[in-house]
Order: sequence, then C-alpha cells, then structure tokens
Amino acid sequence: MANKPHLAAVSAPGEHALFEIRKKIYPRATSGMFAWWRWFFVWATQLTFYGLPWLQWNDRQAVLFDLAHRKFYILGLVFWPQDIIYLTVLLIISAFSLFLFTAVAGRLWCGFTCPQTVYTEMFMWIERKIEGDRMKSMKLDKAPLSVHKIALKSAKHGVWIALALWTGFTFVGYFTPITELGHKALSWSLGPWESFWVFFYGFATYGNAGWMREQVCKYMCPYARFQSVMFDRDTLIIGYDSTRGETRGSRSRSSDYKAKGLGDCVDCGICVQVCPTGIDIRDGLQYECIGCAACIDGCNQVMEKVGYPKGLIRYSSQNAVEQQQSFAQMLRRLVRPRILIYTGVLWTIIIAASITLSNRVPVKVDVIRDRVAMAAPDEPEVQNVYRLQIMNTSERPRQFRISVSGLDNLNLSSEPQPIAIEAAGQRMVPVRLRVDKNQTSPGANRIVFTVQTVGSDEHIVITEKATLIAPRRQ
Repeated sequence: MANKPHLAAVSAPGEHALFEIRKKIYPRATSGMFAWWRWFFVWATQLTFYGLPWLQWNDRQAVLFDLAHRKFYILGLVFWPQDIIYLTVLLIISAFSLFLFTAVAGRLWCGFTCPQTVYTEMFMWIERKIEGDRMKSMKLDKAPLSVHKIALKSAKHGVWIALALWTGFTFVGYFTPITELGHKALSWSLGPWESFWVFFYGFATYGNAGWMREQVCKYMCPYARFQSVMFDRDTLIIGYDSTRGETRGSRSRSSDYKAKGLGDCVDCGICVQVCPTGIDIRDGLQYECIGCAACIDGCNQVMEKVGYPKGLIRYSSQNAVEQQQSFAQMLRRLVRPRILIYTGVLWTIIIAASITLSNRVPVKVDVIRDRVAMAAPDEPEVQNVYRLQIMNTSERPRQFRISVSGLDNLNLSSEPQPIAIEAAGQRMVPVRLRVDKNQTSPGANRIVFTVQTVGSDEHIVITEKATLIAPRRQ
C-alpha cells in the first residue's frame, strides 16, 4: 500500500500517528459486465424501495408497518405482535443466506446490493453529471473559490439533499400511510416523530453516501472485520493473477514485453483509480475490498486495448489461481461440505417457514383471567371473570361464537353472540363464568374456551386452555 499522510497527536518530532487523515477518493467511472450488474441492482432495489409504499392492496397500502395499531401489512398478509416468530425466522434466513453467499463468492452483498454501496453509486453518478469525470472533479476541488465552483458545488449538494430527503420520506412512508404522509408534508403538518425520522434518515443517507462513503465500509461496518472467517481457499474472490501479471511495467504495444521479463500488467493503475475504497487489489485480498468488481471491468478494458487476454483481475479462488485450475475445476470445488451444510440448513428453514405460513390460522385468541372475588364462603356459586382478546388477522369481517367446557353446568355470560369483528381487527370480550361450588375442586380447575366462526364458508375453531379458580370449602 502507498504511504499516506498521518496526523500526529503531539507535534513533537518522533511521535507516532494516532489516526490517519482521510484522503478523498475520486473513483473513475468504468463500464463492463460488472458495472452493468451494479446498475441493475441499483434499479431493482430502488424501484422496490421507492415503489412499494405506493402499491395498493385491498384498498390499503400493500406494505405498511402500522406501529400505532400494532399490525404489519405485507401484501395479503397481516402480522400481529404475536407473530414475532416470523421476524425471527426472517432474520435467521437472512443470516444463513449471507453466510452461504459469502462462502461461495465473497462479498456479493457488499458489492452489489448493500444500501451503502447502492446509494454511494447513485450519489457518485450525480457528482459526475454535475462536476464532471474524475479528473475534472479533482481539478475543481483544487481550484480557488469562484462563482463557477460555488454554483457546481451548490447544485450537487442540492440534488443530494433532495434525494436524501425523498429517501427519508419514503422510509417513513412504510410506517405511516404514504399518501397521508404526503398530504401532511404538502400542508407542513407532519407530526414530530415523522419529521424527526424524515430528516434523520435523510441526513444519514446524505452523510453516508455523500461524505463518508468508503469510510463506512472500512471502519464502521462490522462485516468487513469478520468476513475472513467465512472465506476459505475455494471461495470465489476478486483477485489479481500475479503469476501472469508480474513483473509489472509499462511497454509499447509493439515490443516483446516477455523478452524484457515483464508480465501482462502494464502498471496503468486503472484498478486503483476505479476502486471506491482506494485499494490496490494487486497487493492481495484486503478487508477494505467490498467485492464490487470495478477493478475487473477496468483491467479488462485495458487488456482489450493492448491486445492481451482478459482476466488478469478476475473472480477466482486462491486455489484456482495458484494451481492454475480450469473454470470447470474451480466450479466443482464450490460444492464442498460447508456449502452443502449452509444450503441444506437454509432450505430446511425456508421450506418449514413456508409450510407454517401457508397453514397459518387467520384467528388468534388470548385468554386473560381477571383478579376478582371468586366466591364468598356462604355463596353457592363460584364466579370467575375473563377477557378474551379475539384477533381477526384476515382481511374480511368475521363473526365468532364463544363456548366453554371442562366442568359440568358451566354458565357463560358475555355480550350478545355472535360477536362481529371487522377485517384485520380485534376485540376484547369480557366473559363471566359461573358454576355450582360443588362442581369444582378447591384451587385451579382446568377449562377450555372454544372460539369458532359462524356464518362463514371457512369454518375455523380455536381452543385455548384456561383455569377456573375455586375457593376452599368451609
């Protein structure tokens, strides 16, 4: 790595530096297969992110995390706090997917779909359109302050801020219906928490993608630090073929460079210039490498111009490079025990979660017993009071009937039945149970509440166990 300037904590000579001054990186634009794929994922992820809140489903927002009413809408599904297990499963699937993709092909997530990478790519595109390419941008930063420089910088930051605020607005639109949020924004009547999150998320986007950029990947993201434990010598990584490339050196196109002892690397530095984190991939695998493959596209363009074979920098494994394996041999090495284990565990969880979700009953019942007087010593009946929380998780209204069993001659009284509950709604139904004291045993008596749908083509029966408490007999 090239030496970089340092700032010492104490100005006395001979003192060591405590931290490094950030040297601004001006990534050079490149084109090629991997640049195409990066922009494909930019469009795919951002059309999804910005578009989903505007999609309607059953006369409501298709994806809405309604924290105020504790309901999460995802297309035709409605999730309640009791469904937290599905969030847990989603996180487990995401973790194993990350392990699998990293073990197979390195930091694919970081290089192509990570929000930091995606928004940095968008912000750099805006910067190039306004300030110009790499050389023009560097020249502009070194130029003295002028009206032209102020105008260009103001335009760039203005577009950055507008995009960042729209991103913050869209983010909040997943928690507040976005059409309602839009009306509030246009009338300057956003609530305090909505305003805070629009500006906070917008500020984070502006700061991370516009200013910090590679610093987030190098110093803030923990993934860069523990990625090495998921790599092995058969993991596909972006690497430089030193056997073919060394010794580096410039040469004319007509010269016999091999007779001079030179390799295919012309030492043009393009691989460094296009790197968004400013590393030299020729120095080997480094934790700063985010796997964006910009250096592959840049190097291939140079190889094509000088008439050399492409692939001096390429996706390959350490074993494939060192042992000069063919492409087919390298692919066969991808099927190894850790990959099979990750794949098997991942698909087992996905299949089990899918089956559970498809068989999910659209009704939930919680039984809560009130702590009230059960019975006086001279009264013939035992009385317990309960609250049944009935949740209709489907998006059509339903009617329910409540019954109870477990003791002889149980008398149930509640509000008039059947009990109507709106689509994706809930009701807390007070229920009073009375039973002759002679039909009970002192202490806890097991009973079962049954809640079933009536007047519906889909017959659903939910049973919930509870206890009826009886006092000791005199």
